[in-house]
Amino acid sequence: MSKVSIKPQGFMVPLPVVMLTCVRPGETPNIITMSWVGVLCSEPPLIGVGIRPERFSYDIVKTTGEFVINVPNEGLARATDYCGYASGRDKDKFKECELTAIPASEVNSPLIQECPVNIECRVTQSLMLGTHELFIGEILAIHVDEECLDNYGKLDITKAAPFVYVPGASKYVGGLSKLLGSGGFSLKN
Repeated sequence: MSKVSIKPQGFMVPLPVVMLTCVRPGETPNIITMSWVGVLCSEPPLIGVGIRPERFSYDIVKTTGEFVINVPNEGLARATDYCGYASGRDKDKFKECELTAIPASEVNSPLIQECPVNIECRVTQSLMLGTHELFIGEILAIHVDEECLDNYGKLDITKAAPFVYVPGASKYVGGLSKLLGSGGFSLKN
């Protein structure tokens, strides 16, 4: 099979889809959908998010130094898409999407109750990279819906039902439930 070169761009397939929540004191909480997200370190546990300065959530994260990563399930695809295209400058996305903001344990930004996984983060540093600023957040707390855990207390991806984003094609894709193996399976006889 032959390869075809495409234009260099921010491209990794697939990308996780998350709904980042943030809030300034006394204001309505906001949700921004994003896929420029990734784990950066295990000790301390760090996650990075890239946000464009022109996005409404950028100034909130920049000034408060905190955010929550909410991992939506496939049933939240419409709300997730909406929160990525509507602006929090003139919309209450929680109200518009009938989502429930619940208090976090370590930060002021709310969790989205309907999302099966919520990750509370405090910004430790940031770096302007061009079109996006990379905010590095230390993971302070993780919340998982009890029904999304397996018998060993670990996340069961089939129950959480997250989905991914395919850049370039601008598509959301679900169906991440086919188990190919467990870590280290290739070394076992």
